[in-house]
Amino acid sequence: MSEPRLRGEFPVLRAISTRWEDEDVYGHINNIVYYSFFDTAVNGHLIEASGVDIRTIDAVGLVAETRCEFLRELRFPQDVQAGLAIERLGSSSIVYRIGLFQGESDEPAAIGRFVHVYVDSETRAVTPIPDVVRRAVQPLQS
Repeated sequence: MSEPRLRGEFPVLRAISTRWEDEDVYGHINNIVYYSFFDTAVNGHLIEASGVDIRTIDAVGLVAETRCEFLRELRFPQDVQAGLAIERLGSSSIVYRIGLFQGESDEPAAIGRFVHVYVDSETRAVTPIPDVVRRAVQPLQS
């Protein structure tokens, strides 16, 4: 199966409110805010799906890579739906695919790639993905 692209192809959708300050002088959500939406969607899902505060476990996911394919503008004040899926679930890293949607359109405004690499909270040495996180993301696999 190809990577999810349309709204209904993402296993989980998360609502994110836009803010007045998210728009720039060109009248649309500024490109850097899309990356904030990615971070908010992934970490919000991890906290809710795992039932734990992910900042307090022995290993943390650090962002090693992000990418965004901008397809159309997002606007305030309409909420954004962030679709989450897993491209790859490794032993110490997770590659997320994120679609940003607004309004009724099944077509994304953006498609993102977001990579977490898990490291020990104290030493920052690469470490396996904690079981609680692995269980939280497994339903995101297509």
